[in-house]
Amino acid sequence: MKSFYPYFKYLKPVAWTFALALLCGLFFGISSGFGIPFMTQRVFPRIFGEEAENLSLPVLIGIASLIPLTFVVRGLSGFLNTYLINLCGIKILEAIRADIFAKYQALPLGFFQKHSSGDLVSRCLADTNAVQNTLTTVANDLVKQPLTLLGAVGFLTYISLQNREVFFLLACMAAIPACAVPIKIIGKKMLRRSRQTQRQLGDMTGFVSENLRSAREIRAFNLEEPQQYLFAEKIRKLLTLQLKVVKYKKGLPPLIEIIASFGLAFAFLYAYRSGLGLETFLSLFAALYLSYDPVKKLGMMQNQIQKGRGALDRLDEIMREPVTIRDPETPRPIKRLGGEIVFEDVSFTYDADGPVLENIRVHLPPGQVYALVGPSGAGKSTFANLIPRFFDPTVGAVRIDGIDIREMRLKDLRSQIALVSQDPVLFDDTVFNNILVGRPGATRDEVLRAAESAYARDFIETFDQGFDTPVQEGGTRLSGGQKQRIALARAFLKDAPILILDEATSALDSESEEKIKDALRRLVEGRTVLMIAHRFSTLSLVDRILYFEAGRITAQGPHASLYEDCAPYRQLYERQKG
Repeated sequence: MKSFYPYFKYLKPVAWTFALALLCGLFFGISSGFGIPFMTQRVFPRIFGEEAENLSLPVLIGIASLIPLTFVVRGLSGFLNTYLINLCGIKILEAIRADIFAKYQALPLGFFQKHSSGDLVSRCLADTNAVQNTLTTVANDLVKQPLTLLGAVGFLTYISLQNREVFFLLACMAAIPACAVPIKIIGKKMLRRSRQTQRQLGDMTGFVSENLRSAREIRAFNLEEPQQYLFAEKIRKLLTLQLKVVKYKKGLPPLIEIIASFGLAFAFLYAYRSGLGLETFLSLFAALYLSYDPVKKLGMMQNQIQKGRGALDRLDEIMREPVTIRDPETPRPIKRLGGEIVFEDVSFTYDADGPVLENIRVHLPPGQVYALVGPSGAGKSTFANLIPRFFDPTVGAVRIDGIDIREMRLKDLRSQIALVSQDPVLFDDTVFNNILVGRPGATRDEVLRAAESAYARDFIETFDQGFDTPVQEGGTRLSGGQKQRIALARAFLKDAPILILDEATSALDSESEEKIKDALRRLVEGRTVLMIAHRFSTLSLVDRILYFEAGRITAQGPHASLYEDCAPYRQLYERQKG
């Protein structure tokens, strides 16, 4: 239970609802554990015993009304308890999911490189649902069942003391501790299997997510049947684990009932040998049954706790993951930056495999276009990613206009930088809103002008709904060139002093590329531009080239100078030009 204590904070917003639910659970426990046995001893004998003939009709009706009254209190309190607890559970689920999603927004990009998107989706949806079920089940039964047990034991004590049969009470209660043995053994197995199940569910979710993202490649390489086979294998593993969880979950109640039956059988024999009356025996039998039933349900609750712990462990990995990229305690106030960028002895490493960047020292004056060139894995993208603080340097500092970017608020810093990726992401929204991402407060006319500057307005207006046309997830309705021009329109709209282009013209045909180059010539004026160049056709816009090799800047300067003095650059250029 200690693992769940941090999550009970989610009960605070629904504290009064939860308190009312617990009060209803109190009435349920008393009416079940004490009320039913008491009614069996006091009500039934008066109706069916010798004194029944002397009872008047009003008295008889009054006695008989105790039966529905007991069950009305029990049923109504049980319903309200369950309903209110589930209401709290829904609120808890909403809050947990919101916190997990908020944590995803704060975690650095390096975290997402180590986890599959499907697994993270599973944690946010399936694991939070499992924790919510556990919290509501525990909160529901943690009051009702112990109170039912205490009520039943209280009645047994009352009857045993009345009949001076204390030994009978102790003998009957001896079976209750015996039930704890299978609960403990099965609980350990349940925890292990639940963890395996949640991991397998995350793996399967990741597989499905990957499959849906790769629909074109799967069909192109005739991978439909192999994918179906792999999915069937994952389903089979998941179902095997789920059946084991079901085995432990459903096997515990009958095991407890079997143990309890020996206690009931003993009670029967002892009552017969002691000459107890039928009404006393029936009330004792009812109290005994009502004392074992909560034990059974508490055992099931223990199983639910272990199942929830499997999901909780996975959520804790997210909640305890350190947020390494965060705002400073006292951020430097900034207005519009000039765009001067300085790397001071910067090194960066993702893990223990070695540095991706090593001892980078470079000064980039504002208002110029810089091309980052070099072989794959040389560190070009990492260099660019350090500027908007997607990562922090392992050693050294990155400064803009003389200010260490770690002294700025992330929102302030990133509002000064526009990014156009090689494979731009479009959200499941309208074309207009996808461009508006660049500057959410922009007017419609500003969005239209940005689209026109990116040579996107013409093709957008051919759509049936124009700028209000929905873009499906991932922009599947658009060509690669159309998606990239919409991404460029965002950059035009943002009008930031620093622009990062990850080969922003790679998906365009020749005619569109020339138009975009003309637009980019206007866009880069007065801005600091870093262009990650995979193709040399865009170098006509560049003032200075930074050549990367094995995490270092080994040469820099204009194209003619590097072509003459840097053999690796010249070889790379000539290979691409043929």
